[in-house]
Amino acid sequence: MKKLIRGLLDFQRHTLPSYRATFARLAKGQSPDCLFISCSDSRVVPNLLVSTDPGDLFTVRNVGNLVPPAVRNGQSTADRSEAAAIEFSLGFLPIEDVVVCGHSSCGAMKAILAGGVVDGAPNLEQWLAHGTPSLKALRENTQVGAGLPDADRLSQLNVLEQLEHLKTYPIVRDRLAAGTLRLHGWWFDIGAAQVHAYRPDLGRFVPIDETEGDRLLTELSDASGEDSQQPALRAVQ
Repeated sequence: MKKLIRGLLDFQRHTLPSYRATFARLAKGQSPDCLFISCSDSRVVPNLLVSTDPGDLFTVRNVGNLVPPAVRNGQSTADRSEAAAIEFSLGFLPIEDVVVCGHSSCGAMKAILAGGVVDGAPNLEQWLAHGTPSLKALRENTQVGAGLPDADRLSQLNVLEQLEHLKTYPIVRDRLAAGTLRLHGWWFDIGAAQVHAYRPDLGRFVPIDETEGDRLLTELSDASGEDSQQPALRAVQ
C-alpha cells in the first residue's frame, strides 16, 4: 500500500496538472473506440503497452483472458459480468475494435496444461474449464506458436479460441455482419516486451514492429477510406 499511496501523491503533484483538461472532459462522458480484453496478470498493463490516455480503452480483465461463450439466447454460459461489459461497450459506446490479448508465461495456461485442477480454489478451477477448447486446439494444431513452450503455444491458441467465443454473442455477430466491428488477436511476450498480432493470412502471430505496424495502419486506413497519411492509431488500439 505504501507504493500505491506514494504513487498517488506523485500523480497528484506531477502528472495530474497536465491531465486536468482530459479529466474535465471525461467527467461529461466516455467515448472509447476499443474494447480490450486481457489477463489480470500484473505484468500486463494495456494502457502502457499501447500508450493510451484515460478514456481511450474500455478494458475487461480476468484470469486467462477468457470469454465464456453465449448460448442461443445470447446469455453467457458463465460470467455475466464480462457478458454485460461486452453488451454495454458494443451497444452503447463507439467501439469499433475488440482486442483479445494473451501473454507469455501465463499461470492460467500452465494450470490448464496441468489438468485444470487447483486445490483450494473451486471458483478458479471452474473458471479455467473455459480454456478446455483451447487445450483441444493445442493437441490438434501444429502451426500456431510453433517453437514456443507448450504454455505459450496454448496462450496463443487461447486468444484465437476466445475470439470465436466472442462471435457467439448476438451483438458481436450483428456488428461483424454490418461491417462496424473488427476483432483482433494479440499476444504479449513479457520477456521481450513485444506485442504480436495474429495474421490470418500467415496462420501465426507476428511481432508488431515498425514494418508490421505500418502495414496494419495502412490496412485499417484503406478499409475505412481514410487518408493513409492521417493518424490511424486509434483504430489499432
